Amino acid sequence: MEVIRSKGFKADHAWGAKNIANMSGITTRLHWTDQPYKWHINDGEEVFVVLDGQVEMYYRKSGTQESVVLEVGDIFFATVGTEHVAHPIGEARVLVVENEGSV
Repeated sequence: MEVIRSKGFKADHAWGAKNIANMSGITTRLHWTDQPYKWHINDGEEVFVVLDGQVEMYYRKSGTQESVVLEVGDIFFATVGTEHVAHPIGEARVLVVENEGSV
């Protein structure tokens, strides 16, 4: 049993994470960042939940780049093959659920 106060979590580098759970190869991790990630496609589905701050999520749909600003409580679901990149607006804390070892 563990209580995690996400608002107080800060990693020593952008996209640093606290591993919360690994359930049969599906990981749940708390990330802190103040820098953009990199364009990527996960090797499965990804659930991305903004817990603190704001994140502008860029994604490609039918070859066209689009974006959406995610607020606290918003969820971005990347289906298989969704190319995307997260750009925090200042500091952000996000919960990511994905296949173990995914990009």
